[in-house]
Amino acid sequence: MKKVRKSLLILAVLYSTVSFAQLPNAIEIAPKMYPGWNLGNTLEGGGTDNVYTNKGGLGAEKAWQGTTTTQEIIDFVAAQGFKSVRLPAAWVMGHIIDGEEGMTIDPAWMARVKEIVDYCIHANLYVLLNDHWDGGWIQGTFKKDISEPTIEQYSAKMKRLWSQIAEAFKDYDEHLLFAGLNEPEAETEAQTKALMTYEQAFIDAVRATGGNNATRTLVVQGPNTSIELSSKWVDMSKFNDPAKNALMIEVHYYSPPQFTGVWEGPNGDEPFYFWGAANHVPSGSYKKYNCTWGEEAYVREQFDMMKKSFTDKGVPVILGEYGANWREFSNSSIQKKHDASILLFHKTINEEAVKRGIIPYVWDINNPNRYGTGGIMCVIDRSSLSVFDKNTLEGIMTGVAAATWGGPSSGIRDVVLDRPFFTPDGPFYNMAGQRVAPGTKGLVIARGRKWIVR
Repeated sequence: MKKVRKSLLILAVLYSTVSFAQLPNAIEIAPKMYPGWNLGNTLEGGGTDNVYTNKGGLGAEKAWQGTTTTQEIIDFVAAQGFKSVRLPAAWVMGHIIDGEEGMTIDPAWMARVKEIVDYCIHANLYVLLNDHWDGGWIQGTFKKDISEPTIEQYSAKMKRLWSQIAEAFKDYDEHLLFAGLNEPEAETEAQTKALMTYEQAFIDAVRATGGNNATRTLVVQGPNTSIELSSKWVDMSKFNDPAKNALMIEVHYYSPPQFTGVWEGPNGDEPFYFWGAANHVPSGSYKKYNCTWGEEAYVREQFDMMKKSFTDKGVPVILGEYGANWREFSNSSIQKKHDASILLFHKTINEEAVKRGIIPYVWDINNPNRYGTGGIMCVIDRSSLSVFDKNTLEGIMTGVAAATWGGPSSGIRDVVLDRPFFTPDGPFYNMAGQRVAPGTKGLVIARGRKWIVR
C-alpha cells in the first residue's frame, strides 16, 4: 500500500510539473495567431445601469445580437481560415453578485464564458479574453480623476477582478491569452501613467494565481488604443513582469473614420465610399466620396510606428479591432467600386500588419443588414452559418496569403496534403495570386493556406 501511495505521489508531482511547465512565450505564439476574428456584441452586451450588479445575467449574451454562441459557430469561423478569436467580455456590468465592495463574479456567468472559451480551444484556435468597455467602470475614469487615492482604489478592484478570472482559467495552456482592458480613455501622458499602473495591477493579479498563469501571455492596451499615443508614451520595459517575453500590446485601427463607418460627420463632412486610388470614381456625383486620406501609404506609416516602437523590440502587437462598414448602393457600378474598396482595405490591413509582426482581429457584430449606405461590420452570419460579407473575408485571406510574418516577401503558412478544401466556394488562388476555379489541380492558396490538390 505504501508503494502504491508513493507511486501515486510521484505521478502527481510529474503531472503537476507537466501541467504547469513554462508556456511558449509571446514571440513564439504570435506567428500562429493570425488572422483573428472578434465575437463582437456578445459577451460584452448589456447596459451601464447594470454596473456592479447581477442584472445582466446569462441573457446579456443576446442583449446586442440575437444568436446564442455554439460550437458549430466557432467551428465555422475556424473553417474560414481564422486562427484566433477575441472574446470581448463584460464582468462588472451585470455579472457581480455582491456589489462594488465584493466584486465577486457570478459563477454562472464565469461558467458560460468558460464554455465559449472551450469552444474555441476545441476548434484549435487561440483565444484572447478581455475586460471590454464593461460599463466604463475603469476605462472611463481617466478624464475624471487620476489622483493617487483613486488609482490605488481602482488598482485594488482590478486585482480583485482579474484574480478571479485568472484563477478560473489557470490550467489552460498557451492558447488562452488575457487582455486587461479594451479601449482605455487615456489621452495624456499623465493619464497613460495611470493606465500603466492599472495594467501592472492586472499583470500582478494574473501572475499571483500561479499555475500556467505564471507564464501566460498577457496583453496590455495603449492609451485610447491609439497607435500614435502608444508609440509616444508606452515603454513596455517599465512593466514589472516575472515572466520573460510574455507581454503583447494592443491597439485598434479605424482609419479613415469617414470610410470605416465610425464617422458622425458633425461638420457636414462627407463620408468616404471608395478606398484606394484604383477604386476612386474619376468623375460624376460620386467623386466627392473618394477617400482623400488614410489609404495604403497611411496604413504602412501607422504600422511602421508600431514596428519601430514594439515589434522590433520583441513585443508582438495585437490589432484588437479594425474594420470598415460594407454599404449598399442601387447603382451596380458604384457597388462594384465600393466592394473592391472593402476588399482592398482588408487585404492591405492584413498584409501590412502581418509583415510587421502585428496580429489583426476583424470586428464583427453579427448583424447581417447593411442599412443602405449606412453599412455594417458583419463578416459572419452566425444564425445561418454563412459568410455575409465575402469582400471582407476575401480581403483578409488574400492579405494573409501575400505576407510573411515579420517580413516583406510573399509566403503562405502550412501545406496540407490530401485534404479537402474547408469551404466549397473558395476563393482559390495560384502561386501568382491569380484567382482560379475550385478543384484546380496542383498547389493552390485557399483561406490563407497552401493546399496540394491531386
